[in-house]
Amino acid sequence: MCDTIVVVGPERVLFAKNSDRDPNEAQIPEWHPAADHQPGTTVQTTRLEIPQIRHTHATLLSRPFWMWGAEIGTNEHGVTIGNEAVFTDQPYADEGLTGMDMIRLALERAATAEAAVGVIVDLLERYGQGGGAGYEHPSFTYHNSFIVADPSDAWVLDTAGSLWATEQVTSGVRTISNGLTIPGFADEHREKLKTRVSACDVRTRLTAGSAAGATGPGDLMATLRSHGPDRWPRYKALNGTLSIPCMHGGGIAASSSSVAGWVSDLSTATHWITGTSAQCLALFKPVRIDAPVDIGSPPDGHDDGESLWWRHERMARTVMRDPDRLANLFLAERDVTEARWLTDPPDGQAAFDEGSVLLDRWTSTVGRAAARTDVRPPWARHYWRKRDRTAGRSEGR
Repeated sequence: MCDTIVVVGPERVLFAKNSDRDPNEAQIPEWHPAADHQPGTTVQTTRLEIPQIRHTHATLLSRPFWMWGAEIGTNEHGVTIGNEAVFTDQPYADEGLTGMDMIRLALERAATAEAAVGVIVDLLERYGQGGGAGYEHPSFTYHNSFIVADPSDAWVLDTAGSLWATEQVTSGVRTISNGLTIPGFADEHREKLKTRVSACDVRTRLTAGSAAGATGPGDLMATLRSHGPDRWPRYKALNGTLSIPCMHGGGIAASSSSVAGWVSDLSTATHWITGTSAQCLALFKPVRIDAPVDIGSPPDGHDDGESLWWRHERMARTVMRDPDRLANLFLAERDVTEARWLTDPPDGQAAFDEGSVLLDRWTSTVGRAAARTDVRPPWARHYWRKRDRTAGRSEGR
């Protein structure tokens, strides 16, 4: 469950997305150079092997560790894409490309947003969409909606099985979430129950309202960090925190957590990524596609104690037991750091290096102040104890 936002203005295009997936589903920022390929070459996507093209563009991706495709990404031409799981009245296929596969393939193959939409539509019609796309529940299957943007253009692409519709975004804010949104197409093909449980309409109203006055990346960072009307999330028994953009799990029947955040200023080709979960607690670091960053060891679904993603989890999961008390120990410094970077962005490696030092200090500060108190409701506490056990984490680690 995710939220994707584009703001089209007369002089700039802004893009933002929270990737909301299973809590232990670590996500990897990675850079891939442009490449030439021999005729007859194939590419192995998450499940399908398909023909490769002669030349692929350089990409920067935010990729769930276990799949080939990406939740969010950009390429050397500034084409930037995010997708959403949507639930429709069309059959779900056991085999096909995942939405994440289509993002990566479109970024590798298209030099404009409009061309990228065409690539996704062609892939959809050639190979279909389908197959399990869940980590905790491997058979979880859905259809996809996309926002596709470049420095001067933006599109929404809704799909339902092999069917699709497009809408060009010419000005203002456009947001998508876990329900079809293009008028007519959405009215005809939305599946009502799962769409309602996803709380997508609540979130699109929140993100559209928050982003309406956005003039720069910092405004969209605030949108991705939103807990709606509250300072910290309210946990509903049925669907946890699905009604807010910055998700923290905790639902009995349905749940997701924000495992990565991304904001782009396409006019300057600067992308701001967390490389971690819990955007409300994380640092957005500036990166560029032409300057790869060494972020250390890649994470997987188990706490390795070393990767950036799991080091941040150690702090974030402790803080969320009592956020009113513990988050205030470091958020002021986080905000000052980001404000300095937004005014004068450092290179990506310097930002990640500084962020790593800050994370270690904040983790130590939080650890010294933490108690065994957990202010979340019983079902949310149970939810997180189970995920900690699955990840090999012990309380306090």
